[in-house]
Amino acid sequence: MLEFKTPQIEDKLWVDECFKHLKTMNCDYTFGNMFVWSTEYTTKICKYKDFFICSWGKGDETSFGIPVGNGDFKDAVNAVKEYTKELGLKLRFYGVTEAYIDMLNDYFPNEFDFQYDDGYGDYIYSVEKMAELKGKKYHGKRNHITNFKRNNPNWSFEIINKDNINDCIDLHTKWISTHNDDSDISFEFEAVLKAFENYEKLGFVGGLIRIDGEAIAYTFGEPISEETFVTHFEKAPPEIQGAYPVINQEFTKNCLMNYKYVNREEDLGLEGLRKAKQSYCPEIFLQKCIAVYKG
Repeated sequence: MLEFKTPQIEDKLWVDECFKHLKTMNCDYTFGNMFVWSTEYTTKICKYKDFFICSWGKGDETSFGIPVGNGDFKDAVNAVKEYTKELGLKLRFYGVTEAYIDMLNDYFPNEFDFQYDDGYGDYIYSVEKMAELKGKKYHGKRNHITNFKRNNPNWSFEIINKDNINDCIDLHTKWISTHNDDSDISFEFEAVLKAFENYEKLGFVGGLIRIDGEAIAYTFGEPISEETFVTHFEKAPPEIQGAYPVINQEFTKNCLMNYKYVNREEDLGLEGLRKAKQSYCPEIFLQKCIAVYKG
């Protein structure tokens, strides 16, 4: 029977080895993301032969990640099927993208239903286009950046490191004070603190913007693969016009040029977030579904 446990930092090495065989640009499948959100989503992980398998949630609400690794995919899926059967759980694979839909259909024809929700699709962008912001469709972004730099001539960009992490935490704390009507903020802040406490060990890369020496915006994330980076967190004060476009562009130009794509995660069905993500004209909208076992 499969044995699941809460992810620990020392698990990163073997999990990353499994993720080398990942067949998707899905933002859900990075160790750092799973580790920092493990409390909020009750994330558990399991090593089955040379496969990584994870679960989210408790009891009847439990869902599973598609097995990722090197070896017999059908055997790994069957192991999860057997596990859920023994516990009396409904088998649901969460965050399943096209390549894995095809694999499930090939190995288990007519055994799964696939349920889609556009709120959980990933927005994936060209790093080159995000850095250059050329053309009419980015005219508004360029104007915001120009105005920011004109209004704040003493702005600067720097890479996040152990010496300025506390400045990022202070910035996030100030941001919370203006968004105290959002019940999800405390959960996010817990994940952010966990990320900064383990920043170097998790291999995160990030940047921050200062005005007159004060940190006013930050962002960070981690690689999904050799060609794709995922941005997990990004914070800036909405009252400073252009802060978000500036941290976005500067981080891309200074830290991401070795990648082809940057995944900026889902919009969660929130209209404002959807509009913001669509305004950057994604190269790919990565649809993800829940694969529900019919048995």
